Amino acid sequence: MFMQNVQELASRLKQNIGKIIVGKDEEVDLLLTALLASGHVLLEDVPGTGKTMLAKSLASSLSLTFQRIQFTPDLLPSDLTGIHFYNQKDGEFHFRPGPLFARIVLADEINRATPRTQSSLLECMEERQISVDGQTMKLEQPFMVLATQNPVDNQGTFPLPEAQMDRFMIRMKLGYPSAPEGREILRRTVQAEGLSAETTATTATAEEVISAQQECRRVTIADDLLDYIVELADASRTHPELALGISPRGTQSLLRACQAYAALKGRNYVLPDDIKTLLAPVCAHRLVLNNRYDLQDNPAERILAELTDRIPVPSEAGLESEVR
Repeated sequence: MFMQNVQELASRLKQNIGKIIVGKDEEVDLLLTALLASGHVLLEDVPGTGKTMLAKSLASSLSLTFQRIQFTPDLLPSDLTGIHFYNQKDGEFHFRPGPLFARIVLADEINRATPRTQSSLLECMEERQISVDGQTMKLEQPFMVLATQNPVDNQGTFPLPEAQMDRFMIRMKLGYPSAPEGREILRRTVQAEGLSAETTATTATAEEVISAQQECRRVTIADDLLDYIVELADASRTHPELALGISPRGTQSLLRACQAYAALKGRNYVLPDDIKTLLAPVCAHRLVLNNRYDLQDNPAERILAELTDRIPVPSEAGLESEVR
């Protein structure tokens, strides 16, 4: 019964986001999965596909503090974390928090900032805290980073290193809309209110999100499925085309994502299909190819698909007996 609360919350958010985002049900499910699993999302696609609009639609649906940061080459780490300044009135130093102290942070075009600035996100994304001048401050929960980047524009960009990519639970693409979806986008555009994320209503509070996140961790996953995740990770680490396979953090992210995805679908147990569905969004961006210039046909996703075809899935009979 406790999963009904999670499913109801996700349904409200999805319906609210659907007022702005046309179609993209699977992509919205991935976004909500990351939110329920306390993860971060990297939206990677060509310009104009609605990456920023999707992030802002989620933020406006939640009664959480939101900050949008436009990443540029001249952005400094202190512009994100905040600074200590001297107040002449009382003769004391005070801390002025930066935009990373919001609960929902949109890092727009994250790969346009220098590596030094990008690295200022590492601590807050993994440990939910920020250290400034030797002082460590905890971030309010829930905390989520939504980052966007353009994969085809290389001029004036700084590719995210493996350590930064590994911090994102899910990488997703929106893609171009279908013909009916494109027509619906144009129809909404000519309406008086137009397409604006600010027009959506707030449908969830911080307490509801935190409660849903805690409930997702109660989703049951059979030991055979844990072994299945480990087998997939081990196979990726020895694959001849890969220099780096799925990290332990990657397996943990896959586990948490599967629990959240199952709860989102109204189940209190994980299915093998949940792992197959989430394997590429959660793990493809963590893989490092031996030939890093092989960018044809999504080689990382192809390799993961080969692994799922080769490694046997645990039997349903055994899983049902473990769940019981």
